[in-house]
Amino acid sequence: MTTHLLYLHGFRSSPQSAKARRMAAWVHEHRPDVHWWCPQLPPSPREAMALLLHGSAGWPRERMALVGSSLGGFYATALAERLGCPAVLLNPAVDPARDLAKHIGEQTAWHAPEERFFFRPEFVDELRALAPAAITRPERYFAVIARGDEVLDWREMAARYAGCRIELLAGGDHALSDFEDHLAAIVAFLGLVNPASSR
Repeated sequence: MTTHLLYLHGFRSSPQSAKARRMAAWVHEHRPDVHWWCPQLPPSPREAMALLLHGSAGWPRERMALVGSSLGGFYATALAERLGCPAVLLNPAVDPARDLAKHIGEQTAWHAPEERFFFRPEFVDELRALAPAAITRPERYFAVIARGDEVLDWREMAARYAGCRIELLAGGDHALSDFEDHLAAIVAFLGLVNPASSR
């Protein structure tokens, strides 16, 4: 049974994303005993990974799990490979070093447009350095992939996580606006459903 859950948001996103808030609400209502952490990730991938490793250093590896959306899905994969824990990936970025190279410069935050940050050229190299060589244990992963994703190529995502459990949506969008429809499968995979309290 999972006791520690880490949610990782995407590029230009935050803990205020609809999916992060819905997941937090579910945990608060159904598993208040679970340690929930959804940090605001710094723009630097190296600093983001250092923050996550430091913040989860005392967590029990056999009872922790990850959820990552978009760039957060890339981070979740890197963490899962390093720590050996399960991860749910929501339209995960497969090659963010390539994709974000064209976003170098000043950026605004989706949920707070007045907040700005600078995506630096060296961050592309940091992303490249974090990329896992391979998915070593496919059974640890559950990827929710939308064919209608307007940002990332669903074929590339499906190929990257071939052999893993995949829910391939006929339509959908990058934000997974129908996230609620997938919540039951997600919490079951993460080991968050308490048999004693399930109906």
